[in-house]
Amino acid sequence: FYVMERVRGIILRKDLPKGMTLSPGEATSLCHNLIDVMIELHAIDYQKIGLENLGKPEGYIRRQVEGWSKRYRDARTDDAPDFKMVMDWLKEKMPADTASHAIIHNDFKFDNVVLNPEHPLEIIGVLDWEMATVGDPFMDLGSSLAYWINRDDPQDLHMIRLMPTTIEGMLARQELVDLYLSKSGRALESFDYYYCFGLFRLAVIAQQIYYRYYHGQTKDQRFKMLIFAVKILEQTALKVIDKAGL
Repeated sequence: FYVMERVRGIILRKDLPKGMTLSPGEATSLCHNLIDVMIELHAIDYQKIGLENLGKPEGYIRRQVEGWSKRYRDARTDDAPDFKMVMDWLKEKMPADTASHAIIHNDFKFDNVVLNPEHPLEIIGVLDWEMATVGDPFMDLGSSLAYWINRDDPQDLHMIRLMPTTIEGMLARQELVDLYLSKSGRALESFDYYYCFGLFRLAVIAQQIYYRYYHGQTKDQRFKMLIFAVKILEQTALKVIDKAGL
């Protein structure tokens, strides 16, 4: 279990809350602050603070790829794509274990942070810690950026946007990666693998929910549309693979 403190503030959903506005400069600053909090988390010496048993960092990427692949196969419905090419690529191109594991949140995004209502650019809380562990920080960033839609992304990706990442001034995904690398001091030749994994992981989550609707385990009509998100995420992951040319 974990103990929580109640924090009152602003949660960003698909669009800015009624009455809230951000100038382009403020939107950029908020992106910087979001990355700063992630870097601060990843910089914690988890052994020094007694969290060495929080997870098993060795083999983390392999377990994630194998685990999410199994979950997708188990949740696949007749109308869902097979994702075989994506799963095969993730297995084949798997990077080696990082030399600098970190505490990772595993669902770090705008709607899981709390903004100060008096100073909305300030992040005063981070929510949803149940998937936190010790692992590869680039996998954490990849999972986060799978949710991030750029202003110039194809229209199908805009259809599944969940956060206000397209307002003027918000950084693009590659800008966020560059910002993370420059501020954290970590080095990476290509982020394609981690972004592709993030897209696949998000597709699995959507498919698991859709599976419940498909089999009549829930009647919530909102879940009916998730199959389209799964298909869009597969096509996006395939484009990443094609672009990567690895």
